[in-house]
Amino acid sequence: MRRLLLFAAICAIYGCAPVERASEKPPAVAYLETRFESLPGWKANSPETRRGSLRAFLKGCAQRALPAALIAPCNDARLVDERDTEAIRAYFERGFAPYRLLAEGRDSGLITGYYEPVIAGSRERNARHPHPVYGLPSDLVVVDLAGLYPELRDLRLRGRLDGKRLVPYYSRAEIEARAGKMTAPVIAWAADAVELFFLQVQGSGQLQFEDGTRMRIGYAEQNGHPYRSLGRHLVDHGELSLEQATMDGIKDWAARNPGRLKEALASNASYVFFRELPASDGPIGSLGAPLSAEFSIAVDRRYIPLGAPVWLRSTDPVDGAPIERLTLAQDTGGAIRGAVRADLFWGLGPAAGERAGRMRQQGSLWLLWPRGLPPPAP
Repeated sequence: MRRLLLFAAICAIYGCAPVERASEKPPAVAYLETRFESLPGWKANSPETRRGSLRAFLKGCAQRALPAALIAPCNDARLVDERDTEAIRAYFERGFAPYRLLAEGRDSGLITGYYEPVIAGSRERNARHPHPVYGLPSDLVVVDLAGLYPELRDLRLRGRLDGKRLVPYYSRAEIEARAGKMTAPVIAWAADAVELFFLQVQGSGQLQFEDGTRMRIGYAEQNGHPYRSLGRHLVDHGELSLEQATMDGIKDWAARNPGRLKEALASNASYVFFRELPASDGPIGSLGAPLSAEFSIAVDRRYIPLGAPVWLRSTDPVDGAPIERLTLAQDTGGAIRGAVRADLFWGLGPAAGERAGRMRQQGSLWLLWPRGLPPPAP
C-alpha cells in the first residue's frame, strides 16, 4: 500500500498514463457465466453482422500480442467458411463461454464512441496550415516500473530531464508556447487547431493534403498530464449546456470565440504525439490490428484481454436503435476505465464522427472466453 500511495504522489507531480489514482481500491468485478441463449440478440444478428464479427476477430488473430489463451480458438476460426453464417455462430458457441461483466454489482456502464477523423493538412507550413503535428520528442522520458513493482504494470511515468532531475514534461500550454523550440519533429501541419485537438483526443486519424494524398497518423506517446474534457470545462464555465457539449457544439463555440480558444484548449494539459503509419484498411489499435468500423472496441485491459470477443448491448446515439453484436477488444484509451466500460469505433469521416461525438449511452458487456479456461482475473 505504501508503494501505491508513493506512486500516486509521483503521478500527481510528473504525470502517469493511463490516468488513474494508484491508491484507489479496484472496484469489485464479477464474471458471471451464462448461456449464449441469454445474450440479447445473439440469434437475431444479420448474416453480414456475423461475417463482420468473424473478420474483425481474424484481424486480431494475426497479432503477436494476442493472449496465449486465444491462439487455439484463432486457429479454429481460420477454418470457418464465412459464407456460412450458421457455421460462424456455431464456432463461437462451441469454442467460447460467455461471461456477463459486473462492476460493484452493476451490469451496465458507459459506452462511448470514437472515430478516425480526416483533417486538412500540409507537408509544409504555410498561412493556411500553421499548426504543427508533432512526432515523438527526443527529450520525453518514459519510465516503466513494472519490473520492480508488478502491481503498477498498467502505469508509466513520463517526464523530462533537467540536469539530473526528472521533472514533469511540458503541458499543452507550454508546448504551444515553445513553438520552434520543441525537440519533437514536425511530421505535418494542420489547418485548424480545434480539428487537431480532436484528432489528439481520438488518438489517430488522417491528414488530407492539398494534392489529394493522405497521411495516416497514430498515437506515439503522451506527455503524461491527465486528460481533462474540453466539453466539461466549457460546461463548468457556463459556456455550453451539457446537451450542447458535443463535438459539433464545441466546434461551434470555438468558431464564435476565436480569441478565447487558446485558453480553453489549454484546460486539457494532456498532449498526444503522433507517428506516421503505413497504409492499412483501418487505424491501428493497441493490439496492433487494424480497427474495424462498428466491430472494434476500446476496453480496460485490466478486465478484458485485448483480442477477446465481447458481446455488446447498447443503443445508437442518433436514432436509438439497439446495438447488439459481437465486438472485439482491440484497443485501449486513457478514459476507458472499468470493467463495464467500452468505446465503440465508428469508422472514418464525418458520419462516423457524428455518432462518435454524440455517443454516451448505457450498455452491457459479455466477455467470450475459451471454454475450459477460467475468466481472466483482474
